[in-house]
Amino acid sequence: MEAAADAGSTNALERFFKFKQWDTSLKRDTLAGLTTFIVMSYIIFVNPGILGLEGKGLPFAAALTSTCLVAGVLTIIMGLFTNRAYAIAPGMGLNAVVAFSLVLGQGLTFKSAMGLVVLEGVAITILVLTGFREAIFKAIPLELKKAIVVGIGFFILFIGLVDGGLVVGGGGTPLSLGSFVGVPVAVTIFGLVITIIMFTRKWRGAIILGILFSTILAIILNYAYDKTSFMEGTAVIPSKIFAAPDFSLVGAFDFGAFAKLGVTAAILWIFSLMLSDFFDTMGTLVGVGGQAGYLDDKGDLPQVNRPLLVDSLAAAAGGAVSASSATTYIESGAGVAQGGRTGWVAVVVGVLFLLAMFFSPIAAVVPASATAPALIIVGYLMMATLTKGESEADHDTGACQASINFGNVAFGLPAILIMTIMPLTYSITNGIGFGFIAYTLIRITQGKAREVSWMLWLASAGFILYFLIPLLQAKGWV
Repeated sequence: MEAAADAGSTNALERFFKFKQWDTSLKRDTLAGLTTFIVMSYIIFVNPGILGLEGKGLPFAAALTSTCLVAGVLTIIMGLFTNRAYAIAPGMGLNAVVAFSLVLGQGLTFKSAMGLVVLEGVAITILVLTGFREAIFKAIPLELKKAIVVGIGFFILFIGLVDGGLVVGGGGTPLSLGSFVGVPVAVTIFGLVITIIMFTRKWRGAIILGILFSTILAIILNYAYDKTSFMEGTAVIPSKIFAAPDFSLVGAFDFGAFAKLGVTAAILWIFSLMLSDFFDTMGTLVGVGGQAGYLDDKGDLPQVNRPLLVDSLAAAAGGAVSASSATTYIESGAGVAQGGRTGWVAVVVGVLFLLAMFFSPIAAVVPASATAPALIIVGYLMMATLTKGESEADHDTGACQASINFGNVAFGLPAILIMTIMPLTYSITNGIGFGFIAYTLIRITQGKAREVSWMLWLASAGFILYFLIPLLQAKGWV
């Protein structure tokens, strides 16, 4: 009877998530979900740390609970509603804008700052429901969509290099090679070597096994050096497993920003948050979707309004629980690289985030240097979409061709801007913005302005305003 019940449950999951149709399995997608969660789990502690403002901001325990709550619930909804392997959590960069720009810079309370995030989420949801967000998604030329995929690959790889200590801030140069001294960078190098070996040997569990082996080594070395190699609570055997969640920040927002900043300034801040969220998500859907095989021949994502709607609601939900704007994560690519394809991946990630509210000490064990090699490999896999061949043998012999025509300045230069500005400024939005503006400008110069969709005209104008907002604020004009 028990075996029959298990078989029935498996069949029900197959009918809902369609594992066979996506050439995957329950086991593989479960493993992929675990991989995505581990790679994303840093946000559980980083987000409360940023919003905490070194003890002067939101209480750490409550912010951690809100972070896990919005990530868990909205990621599960994403998986069930879209059947795609996208995961959601409070966005890095957006949380810094809330803490440092709105609270410290503009003097808002956290409640008022989160109120602006809620309004941003509502505004972007309206754009989805009216079809505007999907229309812009489809208006992007195929070559620029490919550049976004590759640019996000560079971005993920660059995050891995920085998190792993292989690339650091330079003395006389902006960036420099790491010193390769210390336990964290040793763990990164070890993890990268074994992950490359397993990946080359085509082990399906290469990425998550690399994280696991690296974490074990990190724990061993950390104890060998009296637990001084990593931040407190990381790479150690936790003294406790359970931690009670704190839901005190749920619903802690208001709309006092309009009285404090003025209506015009408040609207500009909402626009700035919205534009960043709008194109960060668009880039992630294209980037991870291209790697997962979700995109069609035009580079479009079928039923794109589904993930866009969930992502937009996540932005409002993030503000409503004081976790800052939640968005679709580029680290979703880690699970896709593990072979995950269906919404079951997202469901697993969401459940693990909800469990993390109660077992946060365990989630803290994995150091960034253990997940850095996974990000490097995932970045490579996304950048590999830049080339195409007739078969796998073509890739082995080098008989591939670039899928972006860099000889055509209208596509080549914007593509290069997208691919380089994303990682170097740590912003998907910045890269897409420069690419759109450059493409529109080149088409005007070529006398082919009519070939530019009115949606791209509008998006380019919006980006120009977005980039000028700091100047307008510095001049006191808004």
